[in-house]
Amino acid sequence: MRFVKTLPFLLSVGAALGSASAWALPTDRDQPIRIQADDAQLDDKQGIATYKGDVVITQGSMKITGNTVTLTRTASGDVDVVTAVGSLAYFEQQQKATDPEKVKAYAVTIQYHSTQDRVVLIDQAKVINAGNTTEGEKIVYDTANQVATAGRAGSGVKTQRPRIDMVIQPKKKPDEQKAQ
Repeated sequence: MRFVKTLPFLLSVGAALGSASAWALPTDRDQPIRIQADDAQLDDKQGIATYKGDVVITQGSMKITGNTVTLTRTASGDVDVVTAVGSLAYFEQQQKATDPEKVKAYAVTIQYHSTQDRVVLIDQAKVINAGNTTEGEKIVYDTANQVATAGRAGSGVKTQRPRIDMVIQPKKKPDEQKAQ
C-alpha cells in the first residue's frame, strides 16, 4: 500500500527530471529515468527521496552513481537538487549529439542543481572533458556553458588540496586532423 501513496511522488520526480534539459542531450529528456538502488525512502510531504546502496541513476546518456543519492524537489514538484555521496560519486553526460565523448566528473559529494544547470563537486573533485582535466577540493561545472571553476572547499574536506591542478591538451592543427 505504501507504493500506491508514493507513486505520484515518483512520477513527479520522473517528470521533473525529464524536463531538465541540461541533464543530458536534448533527446535524453524524452528517455525514461531509471533508478537502481538497494533501498529507497520517500517522503512526499518534504519532497525528498533517498536511495542507498550502489545507486545508479540514468536517463539517456546521463549517469549518476553514489553510495547514497538524495533527490529534493520544489513545492511545485520540480527537481531542485540531486546529491550523490560515495567513496567517489560519479557523474557523466554527453554534451553534443555529434560528439559521443562524455564529460566525466568524480568527487566524494556531487550536487546537481537542475534549475541552475550546475554540478558542484566537493572533496577529491575531478572533471575530465575531451582529455582536459581539472582537479581540486571543489569544482563548479556549468553544464550549459561547459565552464569549470575550481578552488578551495573550506572546512569538512577529507583530502585537502592547497592548489588546483589542470591539464589542458593542445588543440590539433588542421594537418593533424587530416592524418586521423
